[in-house]
Amino acid sequence: MSKSDDALSKLGTWIIAATVLGAVVGLLMGESAKIFAPIGDLFMQLIKMVVVPMVFFSLVGGGASLGNSKSAGKIGIVTFIYYAVTTIASVVIGLLFGELFKPGAGMSLETFNAIASNEFADKGALPGFWDTVIGFVPSNPFAALVEGNILQIIVFALFIGFSIAKFSGEKREFLLNVFNYMTEVLINIMTVIMYVAPIGVFALMADAVGTFGYDVLVKITYLVGIYILVLALVNFVMIGGSVALFAKNVTFAQFFKSMYKVQLFAFSTASSMATLPLNMATVQNELKVSKETTSFALPLGATINMNGNAAYYALAACFFAQMFGMELTTAQYIAIIVTSTLGAVGQAGVPGPTLLVVAVLMAANIPIVALPILFGVDRIFDMLRTAVNITGDAACATIVDGLRDDE
Repeated sequence: MSKSDDALSKLGTWIIAATVLGAVVGLLMGESAKIFAPIGDLFMQLIKMVVVPMVFFSLVGGGASLGNSKSAGKIGIVTFIYYAVTTIASVVIGLLFGELFKPGAGMSLETFNAIASNEFADKGALPGFWDTVIGFVPSNPFAALVEGNILQIIVFALFIGFSIAKFSGEKREFLLNVFNYMTEVLINIMTVIMYVAPIGVFALMADAVGTFGYDVLVKITYLVGIYILVLALVNFVMIGGSVALFAKNVTFAQFFKSMYKVQLFAFSTASSMATLPLNMATVQNELKVSKETTSFALPLGATINMNGNAAYYALAACFFAQMFGMELTTAQYIAIIVTSTLGAVGQAGVPGPTLLVVAVLMAANIPIVALPILFGVDRIFDMLRTAVNITGDAACATIVDGLRDDE
């Protein structure tokens, strides 16, 4: 084991310690724990510095390598099918648990009158089909890179990668080496940043727990508990089960043994994109997934594969419908499933208030005036769902990589 691999394996232990210590300090200090916020912000800023160029260079390299492979089309199709099926399944699981446990039933809206508002009423419009498709394609690729528009960067990078694959001989090898070497440079930078990850995780946890605290969580403890059950089912049964059934070279136990530190990191940062470099390193070094598959499936998954978000949208819809005493119809269930699936695909892999919940509620004609109840603790939900999102990305990579063995 190399020194970098050894440091990576020990990172999980340090992250656990930093997470627990940060939570304890946050509870003890309360809102004064905000003094740690700049450290956490600096840590996130360092990661963001690397993520966008890493997505671009790794996808170009991955696209070029896969584009020259006989199984490229098969891998691409299976990747998209896996992401689509697991996202829809996550929505259905969220709905089933919402209707089974009824987290919003019996709640009095008077308790929340102070924060109820319609300020988000104009934020629920989802773009139409063609608007969405057109939005994938950058009119100015350099602007997409500067603005960090990940979906447009992915499209542009894949076009370049597949075009490089059409070259032969020295041209293709030279260009492929350039992009692969740049990816390695960025991975080396990220490795250095990872050495201070426990400090950043401590600061993020102390700030989050100190700000939102125990008092806020008490109001929606039941909902949080149900959501944890939903995510456990999605994580261990659906995602873990798919690995056990379809992954050729990775067992259920091996998968989660390698992924626990990545899940902890995702939990603390609440960002799929911030977790991407660590996820790629773990999948490639510990789960032995090829560099080509890793470079293709993981950046794509960090952008469009949001199982945790999809389940959250559905559960939130049930929660608010029950608060208002609404009996959802079949048409409303269909609207929730469709909008939650599309919303999860369109949700960027970065932390922040989930305004796409507005789109789901409005599509099902559910009042949105009490939405700030969830926005107040959205960071907690975000941390939970991100840990599941990145697990789905890694599972997809381990499964589709097995298709390359047939060549």
